[in-house]
Amino acid sequence: MVSIMIYHLQKAGRKLRRKPTFVSNFHFVPFFGATKVSNLNFRLTRPKSRLGLLLGSSLLALSACAPQSPPISSATRAMPLSFELPPMKQFAAAPRLPMPALANADLVQDFLDLSFQLESGRPLPMLSRFEGPIGVRMIGSTSAVAQRDLQQLLARLRTEAGLPITFTQSADARIVIESISRARIQSAISGAACFVVPNVRNWAEFQRARQTGGLDWATLRSRTTATVFIPADAPPQEIRDCLHEELAQALGPLNDLYRLENSVFNDDNIHSILTPYDMLMLRAYYHPALSNGMSREAVARRLPAIFGQLNPAGAATSPNSGTHIDPRWKDAISDVISSSLSYQHRQNAAETAIRLANSSNLPQQSRAFSYYAYGQLKMARDAGVAYGAFRAADQLYRTTPNTALHSAHTSVQLAAFALSAGEAATTLRLTDAAIPVAYAHQNAAILATLMLLRAEALDLAGRAEDAAEQRLDSLGWARYGFGSDETVRRKLAEIAALNPAI
Repeated sequence: MVSIMIYHLQKAGRKLRRKPTFVSNFHFVPFFGATKVSNLNFRLTRPKSRLGLLLGSSLLALSACAPQSPPISSATRAMPLSFELPPMKQFAAAPRLPMPALANADLVQDFLDLSFQLESGRPLPMLSRFEGPIGVRMIGSTSAVAQRDLQQLLARLRTEAGLPITFTQSADARIVIESISRARIQSAISGAACFVVPNVRNWAEFQRARQTGGLDWATLRSRTTATVFIPADAPPQEIRDCLHEELAQALGPLNDLYRLENSVFNDDNIHSILTPYDMLMLRAYYHPALSNGMSREAVARRLPAIFGQLNPAGAATSPNSGTHIDPRWKDAISDVISSSLSYQHRQNAAETAIRLANSSNLPQQSRAFSYYAYGQLKMARDAGVAYGAFRAADQLYRTTPNTALHSAHTSVQLAAFALSAGEAATTLRLTDAAIPVAYAHQNAAILATLMLLRAEALDLAGRAEDAAEQRLDSLGWARYGFGSDETVRRKLAEIAALNPAI
């Protein structure tokens, strides 16, 4: 997506989403081979190049939201930048993702932690949810693409989560999706891309209610109305991702947990659409054995039987002992991804996160994310360190269950390094493995980026016809993932510029 990593804040009880440019940002600077990074206990190895030379010194950025170097005016391709782009592609049906093997004891703990605490750490005193049929209305400058994505999401919520939820044009809709400009969203909450609030039905009501305390989730005994604000001027995939997470949190859990490797309810935000795990949580949230106003203790007593019914195989599955997240690690990661802090502060925080991840009982995917975040931070200043961090993250993700999509994200980075080093075979190996994963998880931006990298590798390998076909096929997905034609053409040129043969 154009802004692939989505992060969350809690301010005055309001749930919001902030999207820093995080994934699909590539800065390439000279790479100087093996390097020991401080005392972080991992060694960086240099990707092989055709002549054993340094990694290419291109400073071009495959930016998620905006170019971080001057736009390229031309590309040495038979396909000029002024060519007509093919039609936008969209995913036609619900994703076919397997349900991971999950212990019911873990599901119980996840449900309680997701449902009875805000991301700020503030406890929620009781369960709140909608009762009866739930109508969802779209207002504002909504596109046909966004409306189609919403209809697909509602169909999934009915089928997979068992919710009585439908699209409606009625002014009495329980949930409203209002599409407004990104500038207006950020005028209210700086840095927010989209957010959800209770007890209002439109932007005007939200503005009036901001000073009344009526937007506090912790005061709700039941949910009657909510509005999701999404940016009308964002790329289609970003809008879809907002719909998925914000609608899910309007309906159910309000917290995010780093330990969840197969959920959108995770601050790492690797997943951009609701997963089978998320649908299971929503189905449990609306189980008839639960009701509005129940305390955490009362819900906890009923959850084993609920998950025994919804996930019978989980009774025989061993619980995961490594589920605790050190709050010091979470604070350090929050600092790493904060664009408001100095580079030195963020670097110190990244090293702290890695040290804590390696010395405590953190889940392996959290250890991997520590390296991944560090790699993102270092790309613009030390490509060698970034490459080693991505390698470390990828190795951890590849040995962790349920993290294939995480590995696809690292493959984007590693394939870009390999292409810039002239390693066509390595680029093809990485992209060939990751492309089906990105498609299965319906991440068009990652999918298009991988396909464009693969096209360049095919050109580098002398397979020009295959390269042209792959490049053309990628552009329909790029239009969905990146948005404007100008941005798509810029991505095409930027990735082409990584090819050392050009």
